[in-house]
Parts: sequence; C-alpha cells; structure tokens
Amino acid sequence: MTTLTPAMDAQIQQAREALVKHHQELVINNLVVWTGGNVSQRIRSIDGLSDLFVIKPSGVSYSDLRAEHMVVCDLNGNVVEGNLSPSSDTAAHAYVYSNLPDIGGVVHTHSNYATAWAAIGREIPCFLTAMADEFGGPIPVGPFAVIGDDSIGRGIVETLRGHRSPAVLMQNHGVFTIGKDARSAVKAAVMCEDVAKSAQIAYSIGEPIPLTQAQIDGLYNRYQNVYGN
Repeated sequence: MTTLTPAMDAQIQQAREALVKHHQELVINNLVVWTGGNVSQRIRSIDGLSDLFVIKPSGVSYSDLRAEHMVVCDLNGNVVEGNLSPSSDTAAHAYVYSNLPDIGGVVHTHSNYATAWAAIGREIPCFLTAMADEFGGPIPVGPFAVIGDDSIGRGIVETLRGHRSPAVLMQNHGVFTIGKDARSAVKAAVMCEDVAKSAQIAYSIGEPIPLTQAQIDGLYNRYQNVYGN
C-alpha cells in the first residue's frame, strides 16, 4: 500500500490538470481518434522507490475528459487512486517507468503516418535536420506485442534503452514516446507524426538524401545542448 505524502498529493493534482491539456494536444494535432491513445505523468516519491504515475482512464471521450477522471497507479500498474478503470496500456506505461527511472512522461498514439511505418515494420530514416535535432537518428521499430501484460512495455524499453530517439514505432500497433515529463513526450509524439508524414511524401517523389552520421551528431548536439539555452 503506497502512502501518499503531501508533496505527492500536490504533484498528483498538478498532473491531473496538466494531463487534460496534454490529451487535448493529441486531438489538436490529429494524433488520436475516438478514445484511443493516452498520456501519463510520473509522480516522484522522496525515496524514488514508491513512485506513482497518473494516466488517462479507459474509454472516456477526449471532449469529456476532466482532471478528476485521471487514475493514479503504482509502478506495478495497480490503481492507487481513482474511480475509473485506467487505460488498457497501463501495464506498458508501468513497465517503462519501472525500468527507465529518468523518464517522467509516456505517450501512446495511433497517428496515421507514423503508424503506417509501424504497419510495414520499417524504421523512419534520418534525412531531415529537424529529425536529427529531435530524434538524433532514425526512429526505430519495436517488436510486435499485444495488449494485456507488460509485453509492449518490454518492447519499448528494449528498443529505446541507449537510443537517442524518444519515439518507437511498435510493429503493427502504433507509436510510443517518452520524455522527461508528459509535455516532452507529447512533443515527441507530435514531431514523430510530422517527420513520418514528410518521409512518406519524400519517398513518393523520389529517393530521400540521407544525412551523414557526423551531420546528425552535430545537429543533435546543437539542438539539445545549445539551441534555446
């Protein structure tokens, strides 16, 4: 049984409110349809051993989503607080948080262009400067896995651990993105769909010109460490 401290209670309330806005970003950017997709935010404990996360409830329309609907879970995926059932992807989020302690936000979408790449099991090559900036290389493909246990989470972690990309295309499924917080993970989901669309258009015209590894490294380092600082 997790004991919530006042600090964690405050984090939870802030996360509930922020997640309503983050989910609306998925709608605004055409990354989701109906009730599919989800965003979660880690809640950090003092000892780091009792972290929780807040996630979208299952089956609730985006237009109806309210802060009080969000569900709080522990890192085993058990509900700690909330009156609704958590997302069907809760086990995947829980596994990511359990195994990537620096990650504070996770997003899942079935956005059209990126999911099309996932459907053919093909990574998105890095041939745009914006892609080098955000992803530091190609966007990789993770293994096929079905909802129901932590198989999807395992595939996400195995693919992204040690990889610069904050996005993974889970084969035959969709997109998962990670970040230091939920907002960062949402940004990665938006950018993933954008470059997936550009890549598809480019291939319909001809053969895209790849960036060299040196170019990718230089762009990534500048964007991550200099740009905006």
